[in-house]
Amino acid sequence: MSLTGTQQGLKNTPWKICNYCRENSSFKSPRDFSQHLRDFHCSKEGGSYVCRYGMNGVCPSLPLEGVSDRDYDDHVLRDHIHSNYGGARGKIMPRRSHERTESQSNGNSDPNIVQDQYKWTIHNATVNLPALLNDPRLVKRETDFFTKTWGQSFERVEILPSPYVPEIGPEHFEKYIRKTSVRLKKHSRTKEKLSSASQSDGREMQPSAQLRQMDQNRAELDQIKLFMSAHFNLENPDIFNTVFPWTQIEESHVSTGQGDQRQSSKLLQEKLSHYLDIVEVRIARQISQKSDAFFHAMASHDELQEKLNNTVRCIKRLRECISVVNEKMAKESLKVLKLSRTRANYMALFNKLKIMASIHETQPTIQRLLSNNEFIGSLDLISTSQDVLTKDLAGIHSFKHLGSQLAEMEVLIDKMLQADFSRSVTSELNRPVIDTVQLAEEERLVSILFGMLRQNKFNFIDVYREEAFTALKAIVKQTVVEAVAIAEDIDTENATSLADQMRLLNYAQWMKLLQAVFRNIMVLLNRVKAFYGVVSDVVGIAAGKTKAPVACNGSSEEDSGDLNEPEHLHVSVSDDVDVMISEAEYEKVKAGLKEMLSAICDYAHDRCVKVMSARAKDGFLERLSSAEFVGLSREIEVFVADTELVCGRKSMSLRGVLQTQANKFVARFHEERKTKLGLILDNERWKQADVPTEFQDLVNHIVDSGNLTLPEKRSDSESRPTECLKVGEDEFAVVGTVLMLIKMMMEYCQCVVDIPTATPDLLTRLIDLLKMFNSRTCQLLIGAGARQMVGLKTISTKNLALASRCLQLVVHFIPQVKDHFEKTLPAKNSNMLKNFEKIVKDYDDHIEEINHKLVTISDNMAEAQLSKYEVKAPMPSQCFRTICKQLSKLHEALIGILGLTHIRTLFTRMNESFLRQLSRRLVVLGVTNDGGPQYGLVISDLVFYSGSFNTLKGLEGLVTDTNSVWDLR
Repeated sequence: MSLTGTQQGLKNTPWKICNYCRENSSFKSPRDFSQHLRDFHCSKEGGSYVCRYGMNGVCPSLPLEGVSDRDYDDHVLRDHIHSNYGGARGKIMPRRSHERTESQSNGNSDPNIVQDQYKWTIHNATVNLPALLNDPRLVKRETDFFTKTWGQSFERVEILPSPYVPEIGPEHFEKYIRKTSVRLKKHSRTKEKLSSASQSDGREMQPSAQLRQMDQNRAELDQIKLFMSAHFNLENPDIFNTVFPWTQIEESHVSTGQGDQRQSSKLLQEKLSHYLDIVEVRIARQISQKSDAFFHAMASHDELQEKLNNTVRCIKRLRECISVVNEKMAKESLKVLKLSRTRANYMALFNKLKIMASIHETQPTIQRLLSNNEFIGSLDLISTSQDVLTKDLAGIHSFKHLGSQLAEMEVLIDKMLQADFSRSVTSELNRPVIDTVQLAEEERLVSILFGMLRQNKFNFIDVYREEAFTALKAIVKQTVVEAVAIAEDIDTENATSLADQMRLLNYAQWMKLLQAVFRNIMVLLNRVKAFYGVVSDVVGIAAGKTKAPVACNGSSEEDSGDLNEPEHLHVSVSDDVDVMISEAEYEKVKAGLKEMLSAICDYAHDRCVKVMSARAKDGFLERLSSAEFVGLSREIEVFVADTELVCGRKSMSLRGVLQTQANKFVARFHEERKTKLGLILDNERWKQADVPTEFQDLVNHIVDSGNLTLPEKRSDSESRPTECLKVGEDEFAVVGTVLMLIKMMMEYCQCVVDIPTATPDLLTRLIDLLKMFNSRTCQLLIGAGARQMVGLKTISTKNLALASRCLQLVVHFIPQVKDHFEKTLPAKNSNMLKNFEKIVKDYDDHIEEINHKLVTISDNMAEAQLSKYEVKAPMPSQCFRTICKQLSKLHEALIGILGLTHIRTLFTRMNESFLRQLSRRLVVLGVTNDGGPQYGLVISDLVFYSGSFNTLKGLEGLVTDTNSVWDLR
């Protein structure tokens, strides 16, 4: 048979020969091949079987984890006996058989690069698709082999039946089965006989030599695996005995002669040589596969060695060049630099010795300057010396104590400046108030200030502030003592404290005292203002912002056009004053001076507040009349305005006390009127009251003059009260409570004129009063509270009409009150005027609620009558007569209270509601506008109903169209 035919036969029957054993054993049946694989190419790990039939003992189609016994048999049958599907084994085995055949035919076992490139590698390992999808351990593997790319719907999709393929069932094969069943049974019996005969022949004919060969191959295979194991170590006795079986030699030595011993040794040596040949062949094959890499590495090594040699030569030449340059060019230049540095060091040493000589004379010079009171010169010399000691003479041991001595001198000068400044300020502020000179020792003060600024001691502002506070307290107390001493008609024996004595003064005496306090405080504040001006100029000069004033004979025009002229300084200052403070310090001192001036003014206000508070303890200020309170307010406003000119900003403490007193006055004023209005409302019986002349004159004054103020009282006893209140062309039937409310509203407006600062508070109080009247009226009438308060049996329509008319009267005056408050209300509180709009809305809602109540009363009456209504003669019916009578009584009750326009509006709503109720009743009775008898009877009642309105004043022609009763269905 040719080579091609042999390969084709092996491909069709792979179980004929084992491709991985050393000697290719041939098998007569698949069962023999399967048993061979289980014996030599299978390992058992635990209860699992691992197939080793493949390159390097790895089966390309069975997982390495192992399978059960039954799965292993299925695997061998599918992948190694009947492997006609290709796959990894199908691809490799023909090529391996071809290589082995060529190798045997050539008779050459040397490595061959051309042949070795087709050998199996790890990249040829694959698993066939059925084995992957039918893996019993699918949980441990990827289960989304297809679905992860093509979606969940790719796998396990129901296949729809084809309309062209019929459904085949068992009934289609019944005829065929009956026909072939006899033949099948005969064939089965024959097949069983042949199978049993073949097995028995095979067992009888299997030679023992073949079994020995199989054992030998297995032992040899195990021996080769031992050499390739990662744990191969001849030091291990077990491994050593396995490689060198000396026990066998020794046994042969005992049992046989010398010749057999040599034979056994020779066999062992040949066996080991055979193993060595196998290893060398495999090494040669691996080297042949990596030959390109070896050649490339050797070539790269030679090239790298050549480059390293060139680099070494270049570095050697470079070092020679650098050595020449160093000898000829660098050393001589460095020597010149060294000599130059030495000379510079000698010069620095000489200059430092000169400085040390100058510093040595510092202390005697400072003592001479201090003896002449030249503090600025002393401080400059100390500062210069300390700077030199810190920078130029740092580390000189002979001067290590000089710095601390200079610091002690500087501290001493600071204390001298502080003491002189305190004495100067105290004497300046405590001069008599009759002394009109604002700043007595200006020259001395300026020299002290320059010294303190030179030391950056800005606490002089705080010192002056405290001294000013003390002076203010003393001057206020002295003024009160003098005022109490000259006061007449007071007994100071029982008054132990100065405040108690001051409370004995009457309003006129206390006002004189307050004016004297204001006057003396202003004298002191003017002196503080003068000090502020002088310090501002001095600070400006020290910061280089202001020109230094010099004597007239020594003045010179230089480059000082950018500097400011001193405004408050009246003494000459040396024009060579250095800049002592920085821009930031200048701004800080200026801010501190402004804050000091404001604080002193605020303290002055606080002392005045204490005077007022001490006098107000017994309720003195709250008992003042409006005129007296206005006079006090004006004095305080004048004083506050004067202090604002001094400090440049508003001080709110005194004005706040005035506002507090005004609020207390307004609160007492409001509480009295609120209580009075509440009592009147609780006792109001809601009957029409006569209008006294006083209230009519008040309304006439408002209408004629347009001013919401109280008129002068008239002594006219002949005037009599009127039934209604006339407001222009309108007449209002009112109750007594609303007359008192109108008067109270005018009193609030008068307070706004007398105390403009209390306008926001008065507005809030007035709104509160109006809300109270509205809410209490609603509770008493709509809520029927008057029945319990004053014992009314019922809340009649007349009571409701009077309440509505009173509310209309109040709404009539609210816009004028709003305009009056708007004139004096501050702009920041302008949004408070919206409260008037809200209160008008509340009143209008209340009026509308009363209107709704009156309409509801009419509806209830009409509903009660219509429930009995029947369409039958005589006409007009009793129901309509009763309704018209009730409407007439209601009109009679309202006509003297409400205006005609208001009444007509109310009855229009009552008519519309009545027609709707009548329409619903007619629907119930089944009456339609069909021209029948019942239709005529209804028309007769409606004519009577519409005619009844013509007899009522103000309601003529109110009901003209009654046909709408048929359209409302």
